[in-house]
Amino acid sequence: MPTNQYHEPPQELSAQVRTFARMCASLSEESEAIGWYEQRIAVEEDPVAREIMVDSLGEEYKHFSMELEFLLRAKPKWRAIAQGILFKDGGIVSHGEEAEEAAG
Repeated sequence: MPTNQYHEPPQELSAQVRTFARMCASLSEESEAIGWYEQRIAVEEDPVAREIMVDSLGEEYKHFSMELEFLLRAKPKWRAIAQGILFKDGGIVSHGEEAEEAAG
């Protein structure tokens, strides 16, 4: 099945690069689904339907996190930068600049 996720000819890309591209696409799809669920939950009036959507949102968080971890394991520099930004109090942008500089 053809897709448009590649910006280079797929036959010229290694299996590892194609897997990485698929995981990037999956991460993007999970992020989009999280946004959709947030919107649906915000307007849903039926408590049972809302509860189901909230449960589904948790699954999307899990999938997003697993895919992100896969990608970070594949790219040590990305992981190093992320570790300098994530789960830290203070300025997100300043942490980002510092992490990028430290990662080289």
